Amino acid sequence: MVAFTDVRTGDGRRLRYEESGARDGVPVFLLHGTPGSRLGPKPRAGVLYRLGIRLITYDRPGFGGSDRHQGRRVADCAADVATIADDLGLDRFTVVGRSGGGPHALACAALLPERVTRAAVLVSLAPHDAEIDWFGGMMPSNVQEFGTPAQEESRLVESLRLQADRTRRRPVSLLESLRREIAAPDRQVVRDLNMQQLLVETYAEAMRGGPYGWIDDVLASRRDWGFPLSGVLQPVRVWHGAEDNCVPPAHARWLAGRLPHAELTVQTGTAHFGAMEILPEILSWLAQPAAVLV
Repeated sequence: MVAFTDVRTGDGRRLRYEESGARDGVPVFLLHGTPGSRLGPKPRAGVLYRLGIRLITYDRPGFGGSDRHQGRRVADCAADVATIADDLGLDRFTVVGRSGGGPHALACAALLPERVTRAAVLVSLAPHDAEIDWFGGMMPSNVQEFGTPAQEESRLVESLRLQADRTRRRPVSLLESLRREIAAPDRQVVRDLNMQQLLVETYAEAMRGGPYGWIDDVLASRRDWGFPLSGVLQPVRVWHGAEDNCVPPAHARWLAGRLPHAELTVQTGTAHFGAMEILPEILSWLAQPAAVLV
């Protein structure tokens, strides 16, 4: 396992992060999905070196080795990323968020405008109040996770707690559960034994400290994110698989329509886990010099 580093936030919480790739490369924060951890699937070191990428991943609060931040909002991610960047001596960097990490990447871009030069969101959720058929084409387990009425959140929390406990005791159980619902292109991706191992390791690390990262991620995504999308003024790549039934592509189209400088790709023949396969291309784009936008 790659060595990790722990850093303390201003309020005393521990954040755990690690680096891979070229130490003198373009710094990119890769924000994991829900549930997930800093160990989530990423390009091999050789690919990162070739692309000139210094990849930084970290456990969002409550996942892996990072302490819980109870009641956190999506917007709170920006201060945590800034803490890690300060620890690394980074003035400027780029961000990419995958799935549940997508909103958090946008928070960094909106709230750290002098530091984040480019951003990308892959298979991301839209805000819960987006004017779309939010659940149209979404697999049943995610409809339950994100569609539970606000007045019944205690039931949702208990359901997530039970799922997290099953995953902690037997990480492959989450992958088995997903296989029963995900679209055909995703089933093809997770047939790969290396991908299976990466996902199981990610889920095991995510639940190592308990269920709270998963619980808090879901609750944060269901509530106001805490920043305006109109404040994301950097170039943004928005990518989505056309067959995605974890997060339907209507979410990406809505996001791209509200980001001032977004480039949208909805790719046919792929789905949610296609975000892992497109990541090297996205990293190459993030490594390009930032354009001056007006």
